[in-house]
Formats: sequence, C-alpha cells, structure tokens
Amino acid sequence: MSELIKKQVTDAKALMDKAIDHADNELNKIRAGKANPSMLDDIVVDYYGSPTPLSQVGTVNTPDARTIVVQPWEKSMLAPIEKAIKEANLGVNPQNDGVIIRINVPPLTEERRRDLVKKAKAEAETGKVAVRNIRKDANEKIKKLKSEGVSEDEIKVGEADVQKLTDAYIIKIDQLSEAKEKDIMTV
Repeated sequence: MSELIKKQVTDAKALMDKAIDHADNELNKIRAGKANPSMLDDIVVDYYGSPTPLSQVGTVNTPDARTIVVQPWEKSMLAPIEKAIKEANLGVNPQNDGVIIRINVPPLTEERRRDLVKKAKAEAETGKVAVRNIRKDANEKIKKLKSEGVSEDEIKVGEADVQKLTDAYIIKIDQLSEAKEKDIMTV
C-alpha cells in the first residue's frame, strides 16, 4: 500500500480515537444514580468576574455513593459555586454549610432512568456519526490520491482499510453505550 494511503488511514484512526474519547466523556457525564465528580465538569463559576471551571476554584470529592462534596479554596467562593451548581440545572440541590457545599444525589426513578438511557443512546449515535464523517473524509482524500499516481487497486485497499477501522470503532461505541445503559438501569 502506498505511503500516502497509509498516512490517510493513520490520520483517520487518530481522529476516530478522538471521537471515541469524546463519546466516552459525554457518556460519563450522564449520571447513573451514583454521585460522580464528573457530573460537575461542565460547571463554570464566576471567579471575580471571569468564568472559571469549578475544578479550578475548589476540590470535588465523593465521600459516598450518594454525595458530592465541593470544597472551595477560598471561602468567598461558596456562594458563587452554589449559584453555578443551581444554574446548571442538574436536578440536584446544593447545601452550603459555610465551609463546604454538599450535594445529595437523589435516587433515579424508573422514568428518569429511561430518559437517561435515551440520552446515552443519542450521545452514542452522535459518536457514530462523527466516526462515519471521518470515514467519508478519509475516503475522499484517498480518492484524490489518484491524481498523484496511486493505482485504483491501492485506492480500493485503502478504502477497505478505512471501512474496517470504521466498523471497529462503531462496535467500540456500541460497547460503551451498552455499558452505560446497563449502569443506568442498575438500581
């Protein structure tokens, strides 16, 4: 196989790895009834006028399966952190005791679990679409190599390799999705 095609296949693999990582991160953000510090990853706090990620203004821990504790590095940040958590609309109610912010994660209802499974499937589908788009772009780049003297047979082999990669990554996303679905539905 030509070096140019190998480079396209390698580039496609690297992009698909990033798509898998992104899908995995998005699935991890979906709460499954257990307290998880990653639930607060997207929360941005007003830190003296500038939006700052929560992880940069305090420590986030889970002392048990149903509680998240946020300990700010400055006591003056308690109120802004509490406000940011409320505005994030996570379905949790932060409790400020003057030293730390405690968040009790309520158990999920059956209906809420089903909604979360739908959300997880939607995230997985988004990941699959990203992988398919990478495949399409890689195949277009491989076809363009014909003008650089790459034979038709090599182009077909390159496209087949990209398809094998795509199939493997779609299976990985399905496995991530199934694991998350099982996690959500486990009471």
